[in-house]
Order: sequence, then C-alpha cells, then structure tokens
Amino acid sequence: MEKSAKKPVVMSGIRPTGILHLGSYFGALQNYVRMQDAYECYFMVADLHSLTTHPDTKSLRSNVLHVISEYLACGLDPDKAALYCQSAVHETAELYLYLNTLAYKGELEKTTTFKDKARSQPQNVNAALLTYPSLMAADILLHRALYVPVGKDQEQHLEMARNFASRFNHRYGETFPEPLAFNFGAALVKVPALDGTGKMSKSENQNATLYLSDDDELIRKKIMKAKTDEGPKAPHSPKPDYIENIFQLIELVSAPAVYRKFESDYNACTIRYGDLKKQLAEDMVQFITPIREKAKAIRGNETYLKEVMEKGAAKAGDSAKRTMQQVREAIGIKYF
Repeated sequence: MEKSAKKPVVMSGIRPTGILHLGSYFGALQNYVRMQDAYECYFMVADLHSLTTHPDTKSLRSNVLHVISEYLACGLDPDKAALYCQSAVHETAELYLYLNTLAYKGELEKTTTFKDKARSQPQNVNAALLTYPSLMAADILLHRALYVPVGKDQEQHLEMARNFASRFNHRYGETFPEPLAFNFGAALVKVPALDGTGKMSKSENQNATLYLSDDDELIRKKIMKAKTDEGPKAPHSPKPDYIENIFQLIELVSAPAVYRKFESDYNACTIRYGDLKKQLAEDMVQFITPIREKAKAIRGNETYLKEVMEKGAAKAGDSAKRTMQQVREAIGIKYF
C-alpha cells in the first residue's frame, strides 16, 4: 500500500514575496506544525505564484531560503513533512494547464484577490494573475490533498479548487478528492494589522505588521504606535475594531489571565491603553524572539537548507508523478 493511502494528505504553501509575519504563523504555520505527525504533509514555498506580480527575482533565492528557515524555526520537521519549492515540481505546470481548461474567465475575474491586485497594479494584469486560483488548485490537487490549512483570505481560492476538482471528476471520471479547509475545529485566524485597517501583510503596511524577524525594540515600537482612543464611556461598551484588534493579539500571545484582566478593565471603564500596549509588547517579544533567533541560525547553514529542500522536492515529486499518471489516463492523453 502506498504511503499516501495510510494517512490523509495535507498541502499548503506560502509565497516568498516577503518575510513571514504573525499572521503567517497563526493563519498557517501553527496548523502546519500540529498536522505533521498525524498527516502526510506537503508544505511548499510558492515561488511560481510570486512571479504573477513580477517581483525582483534577484532576491527570490534569498527569500525562499528565508521562508524555509522560518518554517523550520517554527517547528516543522523535514523528516515528517515535505518542505519544498514549488518550481522544483515540474508536474505543477502541466496540471495547471489542464485545470485552466476548466476555469472560466467570469469566475476568475470575480475573485477578491484578483480584483485587489488589478486595482493595485493596473499596469500588470497578466494572465497568470487572473488564473492564480488554477495554479493554487494545481498545487493542492497534485498531491490529492484532502485538507488545506489556509487563512481567512484564501477561503475563496480553496472553494474554487473544490470546484475544479469536481469539474474534472465530472468530465473525466473520479480522480481528485475535493479539498477541505483544516483548522482543528476553530475559526480560521485572520490576524489584524496594528493600525486597524486590515490584516497583517508580508509586503504592505509594514509599520503595522509584526514580522517573525523583527528585533525586540522594533516590536515594542510598532505596538506602542497601535491606534487607540480615550477609552469606553460606559461599562461593557462594544469595542471599536482597532481596540478589538489589540485584544485579539493579546489573546494570541499572552496568558489567559492577562487577557481577562484587561477585558475586565475595559468593561469597568478603567483600562489604561498604555499599560495594555506595554504588556502586549513584552509578551510579543517573548513570543517572537525564539523563532527569530532559531531562523537566523538555520539561515546561516545553506548546506542544511539545500538538503532539506532536495529531500522535500523528491518526496513531492514522487507524489506528483503518481497523480499525473492518473490524470493523463483519465483525460485520455496517455497513448502508449
């Protein structure tokens, strides 16, 4: 029996277009680490996806190694999970082509990510940007993955991957499972930016984003600049979004008693936002520092990183080859 039949398959990835941040950790990496013992896991660095926005490829190699280093620093084990670079698995491009024949212009144009990117870079609305969901689906379906740990902002793309799998199965015969979002029964985490204007980002809103590589003083500086107000005027008042954001961050990295203390202070109209932010800053430093220091040490050992990526690519490649044999047979383009 093949290994893939013994454990449900999990697949996900992160683009190397910027350094990882707190949202990357709680939206994805935390689940990756929890899954690697119980599932057959494929976790990639999505370098092909990054090309859709035309980054400076001179920094691509460094960014890929940085992300792999942070994967490892956050607790991923290359002996348990396949850690690899998307471009190392050439079958991805072939399946991407087949899935594009099942993807329709109207639905692709309606995706939130495409609309956002088209607005932010109107001079670069390329075909690969439009078909980003097809490529993401290829990444997932290539390993016949059943579970995908994704952040809130990727739920729409995952639903499209389910649709593509269903269409393929309907047209060519049962080939792919329809992948599900996986979050251990909890709500998908969307970590807010410190300025209350949206989520943390790898490349945008950098002063309002906490990166896993930020030093201690920068963490403190960013948090102390987080938006607050004069405080509630009446007991048990609803929190404005930007205050709710700070409480969400406290809940993620501080002790439960700390969260309860400030929640009680808020409800009693006695909260001191300066104290709240100082506590959050120190707890955030304690959370990020071990990850940052471990990633730095790993990043300095390129021989080890090469071994990790080659091992992961070999495992991912074997999985991809098995899938594509079935795909070609299902479509009817395997002639001999």
